Amino acid sequence: MATASAFLDNVYEADGGESMRRYYDRWADSYDADLRENDYRTPSRCAAALSDHLADKNAPILDFACGTGISGVALKEAGFETIDGTDISEGMLEKARAKGIYRDLLRADPDAVLDIGDRQYMAITAVGAIGAGAAPAENIDAAIASLAPGGIFVVSLNDHTLEDKQYEAKLNQAIADGRVEKIMAEDGPHLPAIGLGARVWAVRRL
Repeated sequence: MATASAFLDNVYEADGGESMRRYYDRWADSYDADLRENDYRTPSRCAAALSDHLADKNAPILDFACGTGISGVALKEAGFETIDGTDISEGMLEKARAKGIYRDLLRADPDAVLDIGDRQYMAITAVGAIGAGAAPAENIDAAIASLAPGGIFVVSLNDHTLEDKQYEAKLNQAIADGRVEKIMAEDGPHLPAIGLGARVWAVRRL
């Protein structure tokens, strides 16, 4: 049986679909400890980026692919009060639910593109959630489309993901199309204990 460190080592090779759901279900019990041991910085970086550009701390936020809720905790600590989460893994959602910080938690279908129905958010965060070993690039367009006018999308792209140009291409195309304006794209630590960085992007829907 895989250990916590093995889960982290192998996640970038994990297949999508039901295989990915099962992978994260198995990882749920050790996920928080595993990332804490590797000094996971991205949630606080993303929460700070959103806090700098969204003054209304009661505005509804969607924490896309929220996992066990580490990202939601960072948003709560940044002062945000109305946070929903979505994830493909029920095991991860159970851990997130236990943290008591989410208004609503929704289970998504593996490989499905984000669909929030009639909901609309002033911010959507994707913290370590889109890229290699995670959700596909199409979710960038879907997240932008799900924002209220003036809403903010914050997404982190780690070093593995940045090697695949399709992810930043989605963001740059949205800027070129006039769907969003770029707020920031800042490099920094992701999992510094293993030397992994991430670029945190923030864009505002026009």
